Amino acid sequence: MGRWDSVARVLDPTNPLAAPSTLPHGLPPFDALRTEHFAPALREGMAQQRAEVEAVATCAEPPTFANTVGALEASGELLTRAANAFYNLVSSHSDDALRAVEAELAPELTAHGDAVRLDPRLFARLAAVREHTAGGAPDADGTELDDEQRAVLERWHRDLARAGAGLDEAAKARLRELNGELSRLTTQFGTELLAATNAAAVHVTEEAQLAGLSAGERSAAAQAAVARGLDGWVLPLSLPTDQPVLASLDHRGLRERVFRASTTRGLGGEHDTRPLLVRIAALRAERAGLLGAAHHAEHVLEDATAPSVEAVMDLLTSVVPAAVSNARGEALELAEELRAAGPGDDDAPAELRPWDWAWAAARVRARRFELDPAGLKPYFELDAVVTRGVFAAATALYGLTFTERPELPTYHPDVRTWEVFDEGGTSVGLFLGDFFARESKRGGAWMSNYVDQSALPGRRSSRPVVVNNLNVPRPPDGEPALLTPDEVETAFHEFGHALHGLLSDVRYPRLSGTTVPRDFVEFPSQVNEVWAWDPALLPAYARHVETGEPLPASTVQALLASRSYGEGFATTEIVAAMLLDQAWHQLAPGESVAPDDVEAFEAAALERHGTALELVPPRYRSTYFNHVFSGGYSAGYYSYLWSEVLDADTVEWFAENGGLRRENGAAFAREVLSRGGTVDLSAAYRAFRGRDPRVEPLLQRRGLAATGS
Repeated sequence: MGRWDSVARVLDPTNPLAAPSTLPHGLPPFDALRTEHFAPALREGMAQQRAEVEAVATCAEPPTFANTVGALEASGELLTRAANAFYNLVSSHSDDALRAVEAELAPELTAHGDAVRLDPRLFARLAAVREHTAGGAPDADGTELDDEQRAVLERWHRDLARAGAGLDEAAKARLRELNGELSRLTTQFGTELLAATNAAAVHVTEEAQLAGLSAGERSAAAQAAVARGLDGWVLPLSLPTDQPVLASLDHRGLRERVFRASTTRGLGGEHDTRPLLVRIAALRAERAGLLGAAHHAEHVLEDATAPSVEAVMDLLTSVVPAAVSNARGEALELAEELRAAGPGDDDAPAELRPWDWAWAAARVRARRFELDPAGLKPYFELDAVVTRGVFAAATALYGLTFTERPELPTYHPDVRTWEVFDEGGTSVGLFLGDFFARESKRGGAWMSNYVDQSALPGRRSSRPVVVNNLNVPRPPDGEPALLTPDEVETAFHEFGHALHGLLSDVRYPRLSGTTVPRDFVEFPSQVNEVWAWDPALLPAYARHVETGEPLPASTVQALLASRSYGEGFATTEIVAAMLLDQAWHQLAPGESVAPDDVEAFEAAALERHGTALELVPPRYRSTYFNHVFSGGYSAGYYSYLWSEVLDADTVEWFAENGGLRRENGAAFAREVLSRGGTVDLSAAYRAFRGRDPRVEPLLQRRGLAATGS
């Protein structure tokens, strides 16, 4: 293995990525990084890893864990460093130049990954180590493998097997072609969707149409117009179908404009995503067939906690009848609310339409629970939510404390950085908060790592550098950023992912933090949402931004009661999207859909499963379903509901054991958050909960108990 140290270093040493960052925990030197630094660093990183992997493949010594798995885990240090920085910036703060680099490098990076995963020599060595150590036997060099070493060995062997390392050369050649084209197309889908979303922002020239928006929301819309060089106001779009602004806008015609702008993204025009998505689905189906699966969904489920596609479909379809029934009942009430509000903008009788749903629901919720939505936002100021809410919960549960580090460089002026310490005062990592929306950021909310936690033998241990991205409208300078209750919950959700990264305690990068199956990764984040509404925590952060008065107790009770209102709509829209994902990814090899038939395919899929409700469209329609056509959730969007089974059962455990207590957090961190992919996740849950999860808490939470388990 000494050959690794002699790999030629051709990268310009002045490139900020050429050597590990000297900043705390390897934080990228954002003040020095430029777009032109990425392509050379990524290409040199690939070259270095190729040499390192070749040394493993040609090693003359008998295959052992150390000279095979351990060596593979240690390879690609430069590539990982450069890729983490690059892809995070592509998502968070991109421009045409950065996206051009992404388009150029994506096929090369895919080909590089294939070169590793499809190498029969590596696969043979992994198989030899696996066979030699089966049943707990010692390695060929006499070493006893521990549980984590066996886990990372199994992960590498499974990854290569699922990637096609066992195929013949002709099949591998076709697989490389498919992977390369898919890499290009999924990148292009994300680029086109971002452009389509920015282009679909709704321009308003008459202030009267903004009735219902708060002064702060109007100021943000005016600022968005200035940023685009327009007069008046601009309402930018978020990623899902249901736009938050629809709950506030009194002008029905403007609500319709916003809704139609949202639901027609990618549907024709300059940024038509239909040719891309149908090609992506067809290529994924073909690839699944090459790999021995009936379709892409089956291939994905081979590496998940859900046991089968049938189990996933059973869960999704089992909740449909009650969810749709509840949604229809809600629609009757909302129709009455709309009629009571008077005729539409054209003086015609108002009939409930999809763009009316959120507005009417907000009015019903406000009246039934005596809540004023506009009056709630001043109690949820962003900094207070983060520092006295999100961080305070992490302190109470896990003993973590947070010190802001404004002197550390960031990639955008809006980004804030905190150093995170354990209760003994040891630094455990960095947390970056990138909370505001901008045209250079993709829609949605997510967590990612700039640096993964690991403790590889023979290499300096690394602590995590994690980032949370939200898309809160940026207020005008000098004004506070105020959140809706949904945005508060999102902040807690994404920090649940951050905790999964920050509290990771493993040796091998391949098993670190959130590198777990998709249908488990949402579990810790969904659990963390519950603390947003914890009665012990709310008084600390939910205080009026001007007066400092806490949210009144009566309002707290009304808010908590109102959180369960509208579950028919919420469950139906998300399950409809999950079923769409499955429909596209259960296409058999050779099946295809023409671009002009995307809407018909979608409609048929929704009708087939009983979720074709005009008033409740899917949370994402196909043309802007970024999670599955550009993100990492293809055939895996079901994971939010699958994880919610674990989440609801765990929340019940916390409630039974006293809630926001350090002892409870210690148990959850020990058995779940710190373990990454080092253990069987079903076993990890049983170790934490003392039994397998029950589905009843989920059904009760979503008002679906009548469906049974």
